Amino acid sequence: MYQLNLGKLTVTDFLNQYWQKKPLLIKAGFKNFVDPLTADELAGLATEDDIESRIVSCKAQQWDMQTGPFTDFSSYGDKNWTLLVQAVDHWHPGAAKLLDPFRFIPNWRIDDLMVSFSAPGGGVGPHLDQYDVFIIQGEGKRHWRVGMPDSSLQQLCPHPRLLQVSPFTDCIDVITEPGDILYIPPGCPHDGVSIENSLNYSVGFRAPAQKDLVTGLADYLIDHDVTGQRFTDAGRSAAISAGKITDSELDSIQQLLQQLIADRQQLPAWFGGLITRAKHELDLNEPDPHYGSDEIAEYLEEGSVLSRTGGLRCCYYQQDPASDILLFINGDQITLPADELMTAQLLCDHTELIASQNRHFISSEQRLMLMTNLINQAYWYFSE
Repeated sequence: MYQLNLGKLTVTDFLNQYWQKKPLLIKAGFKNFVDPLTADELAGLATEDDIESRIVSCKAQQWDMQTGPFTDFSSYGDKNWTLLVQAVDHWHPGAAKLLDPFRFIPNWRIDDLMVSFSAPGGGVGPHLDQYDVFIIQGEGKRHWRVGMPDSSLQQLCPHPRLLQVSPFTDCIDVITEPGDILYIPPGCPHDGVSIENSLNYSVGFRAPAQKDLVTGLADYLIDHDVTGQRFTDAGRSAAISAGKITDSELDSIQQLLQQLIADRQQLPAWFGGLITRAKHELDLNEPDPHYGSDEIAEYLEEGSVLSRTGGLRCCYYQQDPASDILLFINGDQITLPADELMTAQLLCDHTELIASQNRHFISSEQRLMLMTNLINQAYWYFSE
């Protein structure tokens, strides 16, 4: 539905020259862009308890931020405020399709689609993020300024829940129009101010911190009762000071931890489970009653189309062509035989499966059972 137009750049050019290096304005990145949802639909999502939303406003140079759900927007007036709704791809299938053109970056790196509506003068102030983002201009126009990373910038906190940065020197100063796309790498300060009522779509990417990875590994070890090796110090010398921790002891502890992290047998399982776990609520509606595999086969034989639930994370790992495939869906692991690579690729690489692809699943009883289970868990659903 949406096709990314990088102009004279190829995807390889973009990755080599800009990805995590410098910002880029992609003029008419989506030609003849049509918004997948309206401002009213976005406001409707912000009234839901399960959906994360917030409003940032600035009046008389006083910043304010309120979190949803919201029941009334009239008090904000007709200018200087922005509504932001997180993980819209989980709740709006049309908006979720905006993620597909960016899947030249692997699934596990894609975070979610945040959508914002801004009245004239609306914005969240100059700030920087620690992750990559593509910001797509929908209806309306917005004035954007983007700078390069600058260690001299100071963090400001004009509101207890709002972080901004001090004034910065811009390398991009532009008014974006529908279909324009801004790519902003981590650490680049940016500031967008709406010129008229406007919609923006932010495709964000995950950048796990070391703390998050270590915490995830610890949770995996606890859940799977993995103790690992214990500290040993055979052949040590007598302690000169009983209270001292020595550098050689720290070296041994560090080596013990490194051995644990270096265990490639554990690494794919814990990372795949960690990185495919949904960060935001999923819109899961299990069929009631559940389907039988014969019903699924009948629907697929008739040419039904299957769609993946918005926000569902799917990845796979195969060490070599002769190894079993570890398929990760929403934090759960499914082991597939080594010759089922196409099964894993269909489930992970596509958000929609058409009739010709679905014939793969009805050609094997095991594949059909797998798909039946995924549909009964509401991970996939019949869209046509």
